[in-house]
Amino acid sequence: MPRIGIIGSGFGATAVAAEFLRHGYSDVRLWERSTAIGGVWRDNTYPGAACDVPSPFYSFSFAPSKLWPRRYAEQPDILAYLRAVAEREGVTSRTRLSTEVRGAQWSGTVWNVRFADGTHEEVDVLVSAVGQLSNPVIPAIPGAQSFQGPAFHSAQWPAGLDLTGRRVSVIGAAATAVQAVPQLAPIAECVTLYQRTPNYIWPKPDGRYPLWYRPFAARIERPFFQWLGEQFSRALEDGSFAARVSRSVTRFHLRRQVADPALRAALTPDYPIGCRRILFSNNFYPALCRENVDLVTEGIARIHPDAIETIDGVFHPADAIVYATGFDAQGFLRGITVTGSDGVDLHQHWVQGARAHLGIYVPGFPNLLLSYGPNTNLGGSSIILMLEAQASHMRQSVDYMVASGAKTLEASESAEQAWDNAVQGALSTSAWVRCDSWYRDPGSRRITSNWPGGTTSYVERTCVLEPSEFTFRR
Repeated sequence: MPRIGIIGSGFGATAVAAEFLRHGYSDVRLWERSTAIGGVWRDNTYPGAACDVPSPFYSFSFAPSKLWPRRYAEQPDILAYLRAVAEREGVTSRTRLSTEVRGAQWSGTVWNVRFADGTHEEVDVLVSAVGQLSNPVIPAIPGAQSFQGPAFHSAQWPAGLDLTGRRVSVIGAAATAVQAVPQLAPIAECVTLYQRTPNYIWPKPDGRYPLWYRPFAARIERPFFQWLGEQFSRALEDGSFAARVSRSVTRFHLRRQVADPALRAALTPDYPIGCRRILFSNNFYPALCRENVDLVTEGIARIHPDAIETIDGVFHPADAIVYATGFDAQGFLRGITVTGSDGVDLHQHWVQGARAHLGIYVPGFPNLLLSYGPNTNLGGSSIILMLEAQASHMRQSVDYMVASGAKTLEASESAEQAWDNAVQGALSTSAWVRCDSWYRDPGSRRITSNWPGGTTSYVERTCVLEPSEFTFRR
């Protein structure tokens, strides 16, 4: 049996490891750079951190939970669920913690994986499950180093930090801020939110589950939300009926919760719905209407020791700065040197934007598999469906390799090109090409993050291995 190495320990890594272990592969090992497993749900502990996909749907199909306390679970419950599944599936005991992968080189027969501590291991199959949202980004703002108070990225929230009675500045107004600001506003002396681009926000049908209902929630709600996720994905097709309905819902939600015309105008997007991530919240708009919350739409000119100066010359006092500025979503495997056949560097291979057959396989890099790879992110629905579909296809490809007596598997260049042509063609008519976002490669302008549609079409495409799309070498 081949030795299988997996980088990461989040949902993607757990899906892959569980798939291989369930099908008889015994040498499965995971490497996690942190001191505990959990991926983004371990790292993001900011106030209000939660998922915007209902928990019965944001869970593995092979591990439904009867313990979700509410429809949209918060970070501690999601992390507890992931860790419970990892323990039950035998993933936890196979994970080497505090082990940061720095490089991987294909020798012609195996992957030599190098770690930050100078050690290395060899595996036959290498899986990257580092995801698209694992490396925080903090913008370079003049004077940032002079700030005297705590200043940190939202994914690096200091343990035990108390912001009660403090003047808190939140830079960035997307998904993280929408969750964190309503939690900060009641305790802070004031909250200043710096918004570059407003968001489309849906009301969130959240609520606590009664104890008697929890055992049935997954069985009752998962099929409904899976269907709804497919419909929601259609709202990303610019000009569609679903897009018009979705836009109307978000505008009604804004009008109902924000009475001030000036504030409402500042919160109204001027781009097609779906071009940026659609958010869900019941309490973000009310938080912005509080007297101690200020929305600033002017750009930031400079950070001073105790204030942020905007380009209009106004100084905004600050005791703490939260950078809710997202992640290096385009930096697939950033920080890891990956060298394939003939010494080809993966990042140079992707200089025009990351791409992979089925979002999993890169020609020229044998036995390298990607979980949550290029063009497999979603604008709607649950990413867990995509992760499970990818894990299943990976396992099928390795099954075929073993059964045929081959030692390597690699997607053909023609199959990868045909796949990329189809994906980019579908994306060319989507709302995502109508504005700038973290979905696009900053150099080539290709959309390299997202899948152009719902999960059903991707699951159907990956449910059965097509050997003709690959080269299996003995």
